[in-house]
Amino acid sequence: MKKRIGSYPRVRMEGGGRAVVSQAGGVLLIETVRKAGLDTAISAALTPWRKARTVHDPGKILLDVALAVALGGD
Repeated sequence: MKKRIGSYPRVRMEGGGRAVVSQAGGVLLIETVRKAGLDTAISAALTPWRKARTVHDPGKILLDVALAVALGGD
């Protein structure tokens, strides 16, 4: 297993397929968040509110909600 850096796994894109990704702008947003270091900064800022046995990172949850809203979710 590779060590993961940041909240999101690396995205690998290949051309030549027939399927069209309707939410391709999400990849750009995730990569921007990763390059800016915003994912780790938000996770570090929310660490005091994380309970000891928590499974999910509150910073990643916040970024996932923001991404869902940016892509048209409600």
